[in-house]
Amino acid sequence: MDVTIHASFLPHDDPDAILAFYRDLLGFEVRNDVGYEGMRWITVGPAGQPGTSIVLQPPAGDPGITEDERRMIAEMMAKGTFAGIVLATSDLDDMFARLEAGDAEIVQEPTDQPYGVRDCAVRDPAGNLIRIQEL
Repeated sequence: MDVTIHASFLPHDDPDAILAFYRDLLGFEVRNDVGYEGMRWITVGPAGQPGTSIVLQPPAGDPGITEDERRMIAEMMAKGTFAGIVLATSDLDDMFARLEAGDAEIVQEPTDQPYGVRDCAVRDPAGNLIRIQEL
């Protein structure tokens, strides 16, 4: 069986801020940027990995979400508990310095974890937790 990860989804509530974070700070390519009825879906991905993308989506874009669910999602995003992703880099210190200089919200500086990885953690402008491990 041949299965790959093609796309994952993270919410955003400010398309310009989220685009600046993923494009300008992380260096991802913008693959798609689509607007519809005042909302915006932005697809980004790492250079050299055209088959792997992150879709940055409005959290309430699904018409099946109730008003109560919309409020809960907004509350969870504000607390940073709604979504997250783990990325990897060969130079964690350089990536962390870039994020810190770009005023990313720092959650954890580069640290050797007891489970065998060295990583750091930041939040993107929507509150999503981004852990970055060193390869």
